Amino acid sequence: MKVYDDKHIKNVVLVGASKSGKTTLAEAMLFEAGLINRRGTVEEKNTVSDYHEIEHDRGNSVYATSMHTEWRDYKINIIDTPGLDDFIGELISSLRVADTAVMLLNGENGVEVGTELIWNYVEKFQKPIIFAVNHLDHNKSDFDNTVDQARNRFGKAITLMQYPVNQGDGFDSIIDLLKMTMYKFPATGGKPQKLPIPPDEKAKADMLHNTLVEKAAENDEKLMEKFFEKGSLDEDELREGLKLGMLHHDVYPVFCLSAKKDMGSGRLMGFIDNVAPSATELLPEKLVDGSELKCDPKGPAVIFVFKTLIEPHLGKLTFFKVMSGEVANGMDLVNTKTGHTERLNQLFIMDGKNRNPIGKLVAGDIGATLKLKDTQTNHTLCAIGKEFELDPIHFPDARLRSAIIAKNKADDEKLGFVLSEIHQEDPTLTYEFARELKQLIIGCQGELHMAITKWRLEKTYHLEIEFEKPRIPYRETIQKPSQASYKHKKQSGGAGQFGEVYMKVEPYHDGMPEPTGVSVRNKEVFELQWGGKLVFYNCIVGGVIDARFIPSIQKGVMEKMHEGPITGSFVRDVRVIVYDGKMHAVDSNDISFKIAGMMAFKEAFHLADPKILEPIYEIEVNVPEELMGDVVTDLQGRRSIIMGVDSKGGYQIIKARTPLAELDRYSTSLRSITQGRGNYSGKFAEYAPVPGDIQKKLAEEYKKTEVH
Repeated sequence: MKVYDDKHIKNVVLVGASKSGKTTLAEAMLFEAGLINRRGTVEEKNTVSDYHEIEHDRGNSVYATSMHTEWRDYKINIIDTPGLDDFIGELISSLRVADTAVMLLNGENGVEVGTELIWNYVEKFQKPIIFAVNHLDHNKSDFDNTVDQARNRFGKAITLMQYPVNQGDGFDSIIDLLKMTMYKFPATGGKPQKLPIPPDEKAKADMLHNTLVEKAAENDEKLMEKFFEKGSLDEDELREGLKLGMLHHDVYPVFCLSAKKDMGSGRLMGFIDNVAPSATELLPEKLVDGSELKCDPKGPAVIFVFKTLIEPHLGKLTFFKVMSGEVANGMDLVNTKTGHTERLNQLFIMDGKNRNPIGKLVAGDIGATLKLKDTQTNHTLCAIGKEFELDPIHFPDARLRSAIIAKNKADDEKLGFVLSEIHQEDPTLTYEFARELKQLIIGCQGELHMAITKWRLEKTYHLEIEFEKPRIPYRETIQKPSQASYKHKKQSGGAGQFGEVYMKVEPYHDGMPEPTGVSVRNKEVFELQWGGKLVFYNCIVGGVIDARFIPSIQKGVMEKMHEGPITGSFVRDVRVIVYDGKMHAVDSNDISFKIAGMMAFKEAFHLADPKILEPIYEIEVNVPEELMGDVVTDLQGRRSIIMGVDSKGGYQIIKARTPLAELDRYSTSLRSITQGRGNYSGKFAEYAPVPGDIQKKLAEEYKKTEVH
């Protein structure tokens, strides 16, 4: 394959709501460039992009797919992304390595819910963006209304490059305002005729062209001076001004398309070639140490891994962008995350599932390689002796939690291994075995994400699984001092068991005074893995319990703190004072005092006004302004405390503190309340006491399951 230099490589990511036509556009672009000799369709399940079995089953994209075209001495790397919020990780990783985003709008539906959700992520990356209004061949398409909606939602940077002449069933003509030409397409699409603008469209085209010239001139003082001198700009000057506008996010060019009929894709590719910025023209990449890395073909070799795909019978495929320098087959690079050296044995340009071998790739290009041992998504590999580590992609936290179990217990170990593989491919899917909950918990972006995960486990990995409601990691503590004693005595022939322990328990907080009325022999402070502390005092005097048995008492207390007396949850923030007891010269041993310590702690805990604590999350809910009332009402029904409300771009951001127990399936409910327009994020804030009625219910439920 031909190796292109950095100035002739353009990386675009196709984004947009589901059914906006991204996959169909990618197919048209590949066909126009001669990379394929027949255009496939989503319906016929033969497109280059949507090639996975699950995508064929569903009829839409689930994975981001890399492809390329070669158009008029330029190479355009294309990444086709899913349009559903549940697969947002695929979009985010693709945006990270793209130079320009192409946002498709459905000419029939205008700016949809999915468009707005995706735009929020596009904005975060601050990449240049092109809008393309698709489906202009649909009988209900409305280009002007779609553009008006876009301008209202995305601002005055929306800039017409084209407009359709006869949208609807007979759509075949576009007026190009940059070239001031009408493109008329044959019925089968493809290469258009270049015709003069019809007289009845001339006034409109001239007016919109002047607007375009002014928009281009605004972005540079020299261009503005030329505009004032000549009253216009030539085509090259227009391109220069538009590129600057795209880089400054002051220009969002708008194009016309019927991807299904292959009308307009060639002109869009020509604009990407000539105007859209290349990687070397964008801002430098940020490194984890705060410095920056410029995309320089003469710099040290640095690649960034943005995607991992594990293919059956093939192994791990690693997708990367060359951020600096160049890489070649057989080159050794150091993974700055692990310190391990990796060899690039084979380099590929990917077109869906097809691998095209290539000898080298230069700065700004996107490629793939096979079977890197210790390299994952978000890792940086660089030339030996260099220490560059790029800022990682920040994937969103899971919005939906569920426990997952294998129907066949023999598959438990395999299930953990498979989830690890899926997480490598999709970092937005998380998993962990919660020891305290005794459940394997997975986190997903939504119900569809979870359903796709189940499909993969069952169809690809042949694992029968079930989902269960996840338990809540409650905590237990006490609210007042108490004391208790317990005698453990067992005789069954020969040496018996004997141990008696007297114990006080108190609620603990940092800075509290030392206990009074006892003689402290030893004090130990334990920072508990699950939060909070245990402070353990040995106050035994007179040798009533031998010092060698104190650790056993402590062990018994700690075991009961692992499975608290009220709900079986972890216990925290307790001070334990062992002040008296008895032992037997023959029958006392470690197990006796461990049991006595455990039972004395349990009894004292019950007498100390125990309290169950629940995890509280700080959440931010993004909703359209007109739906805020319904969302707030729902949150209040979930025991939320509303902390404040901010506004951003027609959306209200509700900040609240909500118990984790009330967030089960909340993302699903929120989507229902807001017709899919709302989303939320959350993070752990603190543990707080549960209401009395809930504590009583939880205690009763645990008592039924407790083994006596």
